[in-house]
Amino acid sequence: MEIGVMKQKPLSINHIRLNNGIEMPMIGLGTFPMNGLKLAIIVRKAVKMGYNSFDTSPAYGNEKWLGRGIRLCGKSRAALFITTKLSNSGQRSGDIRSALQNSMSRLGIKYLDLYLMHWPNPETYLKSWKQMETLYKEGLVRAIGVCNFHEHHLESLLEIADVAPVINQVELHPLLSQANLVEFCKNSGTQITAYSPLARMNDKLIRNKVLIGIAKKYEKTVPQIVLRWDYQHQIISIPKSSNAVRLKQNISIFDFNLLEEEMDLINQLNIDFRVRYNPDNCDFSKL
Repeated sequence: MEIGVMKQKPLSINHIRLNNGIEMPMIGLGTFPMNGLKLAIIVRKAVKMGYNSFDTSPAYGNEKWLGRGIRLCGKSRAALFITTKLSNSGQRSGDIRSALQNSMSRLGIKYLDLYLMHWPNPETYLKSWKQMETLYKEGLVRAIGVCNFHEHHLESLLEIADVAPVINQVELHPLLSQANLVEFCKNSGTQITAYSPLARMNDKLIRNKVLIGIAKKYEKTVPQIVLRWDYQHQIISIPKSSNAVRLKQNISIFDFNLLEEEMDLINQLNIDFRVRYNPDNCDFSKL
């Protein structure tokens, strides 16, 4: 595997170093399904609160408005970490370069920090990855990775890859802890990012008595406990919120530590409950 070597520096508390040497914030802002001027305004507010990582996709239809928020946020491009994705329609087109260039045009940026393959479309994902490697080697993107990959997808990818994926972004929360996948990725050097880390505020998670009890002890919210659980597992989280109070709460998880026994209690909440699609049985033509 080729892994780019970069000069390393000490990490801040809220960053993690990916397998090619670049640093990524441990907490970012997921943007689906936010759109329009509202999204641009939220991005500006989020930056003032300390966010500098933003996640989008052509499938969300909001790259243009995220781009406007980036330009209006008052931060330099170098101070931000921007992620977008190769959509299934982009994979089907076979022209990954154009898909990336179109995304960057909508975002209004000249390079991308992280480009992820959104789904492991069985007919195209291996061929698409080889094209993504070329774009990475040309310097159009600082890192490449995948989303929604199970172990068997990653095993097939690693067999043909020259560049190892830096990220596997998957649905992950205490009700879907994906422990085997997390361990596989750890052993292969791929960092896990949790999307829908709060299970879209599903009552099964938010009203869980174990989480409520731990939250009361620390005088935190249940979402803060969950995001801290991710952080202590060295899992990146990209929660979505358009509420200013929750935006601030979601990034305020660095002033307390969960005990080992509390981490274990949360680990035991897994019931393999999904709020999104399972990549082994979804209809890629509709995603």
